[in-house]
Formats: sequence, C-alpha cells, structure tokens
Amino acid sequence: MSDILKITAVLVLIVFLLKRKWNLGLVMALSSVILALLYLLAPVDFIKAFYTASTDKTTLGLILALTLIRIFENVMRKNGIMQQMMDSFRGMVMDRRILMASMPALIGLLPSMGGALFSAPMVEEAAKGVKISPEKKAFVNYMFRHPWEFVLPLYPGVVLAAAVTSYSLRDLMLANLPYALCLLIGGYIWGLRGVGMQKEGFRKLSRSGLMSFIPITVILVMVMVFHLHLSISLGAVLIGLFAVLRPPLKNMLQSLKEGFSWDILAIIISVMTFKAILNFSGAVTNISAFFAKEGIPTLPVLFILPFISGLLTGLTFAFVGSTFPIILGLENANHIGAISFAFASGYVGVLLSPVHLCLVLTREYFKAAMNGIYEKIIKVTILIISAALLEYFLVVRWLAR
Repeated sequence: MSDILKITAVLVLIVFLLKRKWNLGLVMALSSVILALLYLLAPVDFIKAFYTASTDKTTLGLILALTLIRIFENVMRKNGIMQQMMDSFRGMVMDRRILMASMPALIGLLPSMGGALFSAPMVEEAAKGVKISPEKKAFVNYMFRHPWEFVLPLYPGVVLAAAVTSYSLRDLMLANLPYALCLLIGGYIWGLRGVGMQKEGFRKLSRSGLMSFIPITVILVMVMVFHLHLSISLGAVLIGLFAVLRPPLKNMLQSLKEGFSWDILAIIISVMTFKAILNFSGAVTNISAFFAKEGIPTLPVLFILPFISGLLTGLTFAFVGSTFPIILGLENANHIGAISFAFASGYVGVLLSPVHLCLVLTREYFKAAMNGIYEKIIKVTILIISAALLEYFLVVRWLAR
C-alpha cells in the first residue's frame, strides 16, 4: 500500500507542476529525484539509473528521431511544401464539407503547438455559404486535426510510447489505427453529417502539388512497409529534400540548429530516468504484486492512470512519460492490446482536457459555446474507448488460445 501512496504522491506532483506551466523535462527530473528519496535509493544507485537511462540505445535513438522530426517540420514549413499540399488539395476537392475537414487534417500532418489556430481561418473560409453552427465548425477544426497523433510517426507521443514499452513503432501504430478511424468517423457523424453540400470548382493537380505529398508518404512507406527505423527514414528523406531544394548552406545549418532542442533532450532523458528509477526502486514490481494480491483488475488501472494524466495536462507526452513506466509493471499488461488501450485512454483525456491548447484556441476563434463542443467530443471519445475495449479483449482472447 505504501508503494501506491508514494507513486500517487509523485503523479499528483507531476500533474500539479505541469498545470503550473512548468517545463516537462524539469518536472520529470524533479519527480525522479523525489521518487529516489521516497525509496531511500542510494546516491550511487541514482547515478547508475541516470547513466543507464542516458546511454541506453533506446534513449539515444529517441533523441535522434525527435530531433529529425523537428528538422523535417522546419524544412517543410520554411520551404512552403506544406502550403503547396494544402493549395493542391483545395483545388482537387469539390465538396465543401470535405474541404472543411481536410484543411485541419493536412495541417495536422506536422505537429505544432496550437496548430488548430492555423487551420481555423481555412475552415471558416470553406464553410462560407454552408449552413453550420459555430460549435460544429469548432468541432470539425478540432477533431480532424487530431487523428494523426495515434498513428503518425512524426508525433512524439506515439514514438515515446513505443520506446518506453519496447514495442515496435509499426505495431503500435497499427494497433492505434482503429482509434484514428473512430475519430474521423465521429468527426463526420457529429460534425459534417446533415450539412448541405456546396460544390467547389475543380482544378487539375499540378506536378508541384503532387510532389509536395512525397516526403510524408515516403516516410510512412519506409516505416510501415519496409519496417525501417524512424530515424533512418527521416534521415533519408531529409537528405533527399536538401538534394532537391538545394538550400544555401546557411539555411541548411539554420534548420539543423532549430531542429535541435535542449528541452526535448531534457524531457527524453528525464522520462527514461524516471522509468529506470521505478525499476531500480522495485516500485513497479511491488505495485503489480499489490494489485494481484488485492484482486484489483488491470483494465481499470490501464484506463484511469493515463486518462487522468491526459485530462489534467492536455499533453500526450506527459501522460505517456508519467504513467507508461508504471503500466509496464502491471500483471497482464505486457501485450500490445494493453499498451494500445492505455494510449487510447490517455489520449481521450487529452481530447477532453480544458487546458488542451487546440481546444482553447478553436473555441475562442469561432466564439463557440464550450458545452456545444464538449457534447460532440464526448460522443467521439466514447466511440474511441469502445473500440479500444473491443481490441483489448480480442487481443486477450487471442493470447489465451
């Protein structure tokens, strides 16, 4: 029981500090120190845990992958490739409803804080002449931006989850795919269904427009089809982009410089250190034994821990980093169905979080009533959790055969 109280105290501290806008890397580092103190870990063991976490090939690979993601986003944005994608798609789409959904979806391909504010004016423009409430416009902008975080390797949350749990990124992306589809289906049912169709003019896709889709497509093919590591895939595509674009050396070095982030470095090392200290202290083993002894089912824990963390922080990185190291030690949670269910639970919390920046900015832009948006979001989250439960039980049943 004491282990539960210690871990709960640390998790409460993490959530409290994140709500106070503390840096995630600093929060996780401080939490690691406090955890070590609570378990009376010797300084030499703390240093050993820190060294093991910092030099582990998984940690180093994660730092490289997330740095390359930032460089890739920088190159795509600064060279107008993302804008070309949006302009090309706008020309191809004849139905305004599809156009409304595609703008936030396309912008969502590249992770950026508060990116929903970028797509909101485009949704507003696409909705001209269409009878649709501010709440529905806000919901469409919010929902269609967010399916990618389940399945796109450019998002750090799913990359971190794969690294922490030691499952392949490809397997986790495939396991999460039904939730992304649920989000899209829910976005259509409660956002676009019943909205009258307004036709747009059609323009033939230009060669430059077609080429703009190639970088992201190649990354997905390399990861999903050829099972290549994300770092290799990103590195190859970046080399190709530099070869085609031929930017001045100054611009290239600037993109590389802006891609590296001390914050990202601190977050990854502190999260992996937190995981290592949980293992060194025996906390995970003790908690798992406690749950087994008391007969506490694994499934509610898989839901509650990440959901609350996601709800209170509004950050995927936060719920993965703070709860997945604990989840790994739970009995009957060492399979992809459990990990995927926990990811869905945490992300549902993120979608519902009142501090989620995309939700706050979207509501403000469209001047929409929050209860009208929440009414629709809740329906989508129920759909996602239903799919996650079904997948979880199917995996458990398959493993029991």
